[in-house]
Amino acid sequence: MMINQKPFAVWLILLLFIGITLANSYFIVTEMDQALVLQFGQPVRTVAAPGLQFKIPFLQDVVMFDKRVLNLVAPAEEVILSDQKRLMVDAYLRYRIVDPLMFFQRLHSEQGADNRLGAFLLSTMQSELAKSTEAEILSPKRDDIMNDIHVALKEQTHRLGVEIIDVRLRGADLPQQVTENVFNLMRSQRDQEAKLIRAEGDQQGVEIRAKADKERTILLAEADKQAQILRGQGDEEAIKTYASAFNRDPKFYGFMRSLEAYHKTLANPETTMVISPDNAFLKPLQSGTE
Repeated sequence: MMINQKPFAVWLILLLFIGITLANSYFIVTEMDQALVLQFGQPVRTVAAPGLQFKIPFLQDVVMFDKRVLNLVAPAEEVILSDQKRLMVDAYLRYRIVDPLMFFQRLHSEQGADNRLGAFLLSTMQSELAKSTEAEILSPKRDDIMNDIHVALKEQTHRLGVEIIDVRLRGADLPQQVTENVFNLMRSQRDQEAKLIRAEGDQQGVEIRAKADKERTILLAEADKQAQILRGQGDEEAIKTYASAFNRDPKFYGFMRSLEAYHKTLANPETTMVISPDNAFLKPLQSGTE
């Protein structure tokens, strides 16, 4: 017996259509999300409560937005301060989507929000920092400056469906070129200080060496003076000794002086003397002499 396949295919298609319709007739909103229901691209209602929600299948779409706090990090930008100094400042803000309908109408998506809020953050930051000096930004007054940026940013974005929770400056650095110039200036100053210190050291070295040479000269002069005095005293004692010895025995003293003359004259074995026998130099050696 043949089963008619046509009714079976119709029922299968009908069941498939019903399943797809049911699958497109509901959506789930979590505690971290909030939903905006669109019909033909136009918003019709918002859903903030978590749970199972229903919509018209095929006619309505759902766009989910994060209910949590979102972060936006702005790239570093050069800012001119009131004292005409330049700083590379990067900041970030934290915001929350509080009105999905207004957020969708004004910003459409989180990417659009990042672009728009980033531009607002940059312009507000430049405007507020232009009233401040570098010393103020690097001082406790920085908190007041960030609070002013926060207030100004809230005034500009309150019609975008978002709430600005916090604004912070992450860093405030000198531009690369300025940093290099400051580094070169500091290095030049340190080189000059090093040269000055070396020059002072050289001068002190010259002064110390001159003082040492002067003291050395004085010490040598004093030592030479003392040596001459001692030599004079020694010569005086020697003369006195010689005189005493001469007075006691003139002949013996003369004989000892002759022997000393012979020793000095004939000490070198290569010395040759040609003198007559009756020369006075040999008189002490002649027999029978007094």
